[in-house]
Amino acid sequence: MTQTYAGPLPPPDERRRLREHHALTQAQVARRLGVSRATVRAWERGRSTPSGPRHEAYARLLTDLAEQTASQPSAASPPPPRAPEPPPLTPAQAFDALYAFCAPALVRQTYLLTGRRELAREAVERAFQLAWQRWPEVARDRDPGGWVRAPAYEYALSPWHRFRPRYRTPEPPPADPADRALLDALLSLPASYRRTLVLYDGVGLDLPELAAETEASTPAAAGRLTRAREAVAAYVPELADPAALHRRLAELASTERLRADAPTTVRTVGERRNVFWTRAAIAFTVAIIGATALTLRSAPTHYEAPIAPAQAVRGVPAAPAMGPLSKAEQDLRAKLRREQTNGPDRLAPDPG
Repeated sequence: MTQTYAGPLPPPDERRRLREHHALTQAQVARRLGVSRATVRAWERGRSTPSGPRHEAYARLLTDLAEQTASQPSAASPPPPRAPEPPPLTPAQAFDALYAFCAPALVRQTYLLTGRRELAREAVERAFQLAWQRWPEVARDRDPGGWVRAPAYEYALSPWHRFRPRYRTPEPPPADPADRALLDALLSLPASYRRTLVLYDGVGLDLPELAAETEASTPAAAGRLTRAREAVAAYVPELADPAALHRRLAELASTERLRADAPTTVRTVGERRNVFWTRAAIAFTVAIIGATALTLRSAPTHYEAPIAPAQAVRGVPAAPAMGPLSKAEQDLRAKLRREQTNGPDRLAPDPG
């Protein structure tokens, strides 16, 4: 007769230790319990706690693992030799490993959000460039992949892309009519509903994780998910089953030829962008300091009375008008008119 266990679960760290001690992966535990790998990861991190039949099955599995651990000989037989620990990774190597593991799937997810291949690649690269800028924070995060996923989704769903010339024209739709209908159904949803549907039915997050990532309450996240599923089912009736919707989302993302640049290229471009903006900020600061110094240098140091308003000048005699010629002037004019010589010689004095 199977014993039923309904007591409290061990702490999250102990759950992970028991699984790793028996060389089990999160995917293997998830298959035994009939849940997703993301759900097992959330249980081991303390983000959520199973309830009902899942609680009983998970508790029974942990109890069996603990009993097997206790029954193993410890002092009688020497422990097996431990393999030498690999050298610690440099920040660049750790970043490249995270990029190689997460970037391909993240590009496919952002394609489901936007329906644009180039925008999906650009959003993922920008998110990883931000992660490289804040790598100490990302490296210490409990879920580095989730850390990168949040800015990638935010960038991909930004409404400002509609004003960019390169994204004003639509991209070619998928060749398969079924894929085209599913993508049209996704793009007809509001951005928040689309993101909720992709995270839950595409990525496999549970409701607490979904609510935390979308910055919403659990009931609000559940309501968005329900309405999004209903809208997709009304557009494509054969996708009313969540399992069929999950399978079709994976197929739609996998059939598209989506690529991402090499991690070294992403790091290099991000570093160059940082250098550019740093220099631009320094130049802007220097310009402000120079303008301030010039203003202080040229500003008056004492009070200067303003210039009085203009006034009319009085007492100036009026310009005299030309009167009639005198007798001598009339004789000179008549003499000049009688002369036949032209040019400068006409003005030369007569020696006689």
